[in-house]
Amino acid sequence: MGWAIALHGGAGDIPHSLPPDRRLPREAGLRHCLDVGIAALKAHKHPLDVVELVVRELENYPHFNAGKGSVLTSSGTVEMEASIMDGKSKKCGAVSSLSTVVNAVSLARLVMEKTPHIYLGFHGAEAFAREQGVETADPSYFITPENIERLKQAQDANRVQIDYTQPVQKEAKDAAATIPNGDSQIGTVGCVAVDSEGNLASATSTGGLVNKMAGRIGDSPIIGAGTYANHLCAVSATGKGEAMIRGTVARDVAAVMEFKGLSLKEAAAYVIDQVPPGNAGLVAVSSTGEIATVFNTTGMFRACASEDGYSEVAIWDSPLK
Repeated sequence: MGWAIALHGGAGDIPHSLPPDRRLPREAGLRHCLDVGIAALKAHKHPLDVVELVVRELENYPHFNAGKGSVLTSSGTVEMEASIMDGKSKKCGAVSSLSTVVNAVSLARLVMEKTPHIYLGFHGAEAFAREQGVETADPSYFITPENIERLKQAQDANRVQIDYTQPVQKEAKDAAATIPNGDSQIGTVGCVAVDSEGNLASATSTGGLVNKMAGRIGDSPIIGAGTYANHLCAVSATGKGEAMIRGTVARDVAAVMEFKGLSLKEAAAYVIDQVPPGNAGLVAVSSTGEIATVFNTTGMFRACASEDGYSEVAIWDSPLK
């Protein structure tokens, strides 16, 4: 038994031809955030602190679809959501439809620790953020030129899409608009961690889908769908939110381990196999330090490491050099 950590920056139809200006910053971000998490675990930080810290870093990184990098709704606004869960106590917190909170994951933890509730959303969540004195910013802080361009691209094609979907060529727009559900619809960040004592935690955060309807809530703040942790494992999922909610993906990994007696990797593979292809991915760790990174999409931005020296940063099937 030893510590282990895994994190992701979203799964989806990620083309192998992804331009360097979109690929390299994400690779660097994954490596940086992994190093932050490793350092925290080596310093004997509790996994709950570790996953919050790492997800905050991912939220602050504008190349991932969370926090500063959050994509825009069909109204041109940002609506962020997040959740966090402690495995031992099963305490958890979640927030959604945030427009000014710099780090949604930290507000989710405050919901867990400072209220009798699990989930706050919309104006109530924003009011709670002000009461707690968390860092906020004008909504314009979150709206980047790249995400304005992505929204225009999605609206021109009449679809919702993942943040790194490639631009639609003019002659292909009409055809693209007729494809059910448009292009890949996935984009999230998350982290799971376990310490040498077997304590587990998970956290997930996202800006949602490009061109989503205002008020739409995905799986990221839903305990059991996008985030889950108990005494056996911690899971953070990424995928098309509607599919993840229907499949209760994060909770099912723990359930399959408990009731079928499968290992973490076997359970994760089994659960992802139940989700329609092209819709899901997850990272998970077990109480014994096992790591699973599974997806049924073209790729998943991810990184992981364990106390025995194993480390990986990858997007597609093969680790990056």
